[in-house]
Amino acid sequence: MATTTKIFGFVLLVITTFMVFSVSCSSATVYKVGDSDGWTTKDETYNYFWVADKEFHVGDSLVFEYDPLFNDVTQVSGALEYEFCDYSSAIAVYNTGHDVVTLTEPGYMYFISSNRQQCASGQRLVVHVVHDPSRPIPPPPPSKVLPLGNIYKVGNSKGWSVPEETDFYYKWAEQSHFDIGDKLLFEYGNEDNDVYEISGDLEFMSCDRISPISVHKIGHDLVTLTKPGVHYFISSKAAHCEAGLKLRVMVGPLTKPVTVPNVPAKQMELTLMDQYNRWLGTFRPQPHH
Repeated sequence: MATTTKIFGFVLLVITTFMVFSVSCSSATVYKVGDSDGWTTKDETYNYFWVADKEFHVGDSLVFEYDPLFNDVTQVSGALEYEFCDYSSAIAVYNTGHDVVTLTEPGYMYFISSNRQQCASGQRLVVHVVHDPSRPIPPPPPSKVLPLGNIYKVGNSKGWSVPEETDFYYKWAEQSHFDIGDKLLFEYGNEDNDVYEISGDLEFMSCDRISPISVHKIGHDLVTLTKPGVHYFISSKAAHCEAGLKLRVMVGPLTKPVTVPNVPAKQMELTLMDQYNRWLGTFRPQPHH
């Protein structure tokens, strides 16, 4: 009887522990940033008021939903980077359009858009995370995090404008090697210009802007290169594009040429008969001059 009571007590303890653990795990909250508006720009105070009535705990998650063709989520390290929209030394960059970020440690976490103009307009978020000892920290869900890449200002000091030579942007692209995670910064006057990303070489050659992949019109557009292969950009202004305002970049590691070592040819071994004939040749009379 005593043994049965002990077994029953042990089973009850296991069940109770499991139930408490399950309740604790399920208590983590998932917040969709911006609610129905998602991760976007409305005004400078919108996201400030969005977090004002919320308490974030370790184990909670933030869901950022947005159009990945025009935006991203960049996690920065501190208040200074947050204040000045400085993404030069980001902790992580998300660009899937549906990014789940788990809050794994207490403290402040800072998120901005890497598009400086949108960030300055209010597309940034700071959350204060507190630790509740009764809640275990779940492992973070898988999320596509792009490697931190380089930022290339298209055209350098010239920016994105009608070039004097039609092959200017071709030569500019040839001087750099672009990898996944790198960003192209297009700067131009948005009153008379724009950036259209198009799908193929035919559209690029004919300046066909009818069915673009994405359209950028801010004047300070940061485009993240998320896939390997060839990316095409043109101005939708036909005269500008035909004058050379178009860019084609190859994304991905270049294949290094294989160097074949200069190995000397292997000498053929002489048979015994060949060696004998060569030896006889040494006795032939030499011609007189």
